[in-house]
Amino acid sequence: MVFISSLIYTFLLACSTFALPTVPIGKRSIDDKLFTNLQLMEQYASAAYCRNNQNSPGDKVSCNSGTCDLVQKANVTSVIEYASELATDVTGFVSLDATNKMIVITFRGTASIDNWITDLTFKTVDTNLCEGCTAHAGFWQSWQDSRKEVLASVERLSNANPTFKIVTTGHSLGGAIATIAAADLRNLKYNVDLYTYGAPRIADSTLSSYITKQGNNYRVTHYNDIVPQVPPMFMDFVHISPEYYIETHNFKSVDAGNIKVLEGEKNTNGNAGHMLPDVLAHLWYFNGISNCQLTSKQKI
Repeated sequence: MVFISSLIYTFLLACSTFALPTVPIGKRSIDDKLFTNLQLMEQYASAAYCRNNQNSPGDKVSCNSGTCDLVQKANVTSVIEYASELATDVTGFVSLDATNKMIVITFRGTASIDNWITDLTFKTVDTNLCEGCTAHAGFWQSWQDSRKEVLASVERLSNANPTFKIVTTGHSLGGAIATIAAADLRNLKYNVDLYTYGAPRIADSTLSSYITKQGNNYRVTHYNDIVPQVPPMFMDFVHISPEYYIETHNFKSVDAGNIKVLEGEKNTNGNAGHMLPDVLAHLWYFNGISNCQLTSKQKI
């Protein structure tokens, strides 16, 4: 299924390469504190792939894949865990991190046929996030399927822990849902940080610019990862800004100096500039981010 979907993505990219815009380079580096935060939230995104974090609320968040050591070392308890039986199969958990003083909303990336159908629903629908704002229909519906349960838990946790930071995070499809969730929560007057890894484009410039202006967005991409390049720009989808671009190749260790910050919703000086995108690059963000859904022989 990954291979077939990759062929579809590659075809769409081939159709769109003739229209890539020219933008200023606008690169800057990150500091060590932000680098540590990027690592921690990537490991939360990785934990969403682990089945034990999808069906046993109230336990400690952990990864049998060894990809969320920073989360496991902290005092992190899941408050709700959900594996939706609805058409989008939206899956993830909300957790309370007493060590880092955070409420973390985490969405799993693509792991089922229903998820792939969600990914490939490129039509757009109206949203209530801002005036004239439309979004990718599959990503929007995924958030609608989980919204009521997530909002109830966030309200309860934030009332009990008013000084805790609220964070949404996810990889791939999970990053797309986390982006929409962050925008909605901010509209409800919550102060939310957003961390995504290999997230696809979610909307046109109206909504993407709106989310960019909300601030506290950390959209991480890796080299020639194929997924952030879809849906293609010729279909009027653009990214939120800025982009935190990991320049290292697959399976290589990453430090703060390997990550560049790129401004602009159509910037082609990072991930979007690669004409030969790679599926393996999508699976490597500081570690094998989706390893928990794979067998030991398949781990990267």
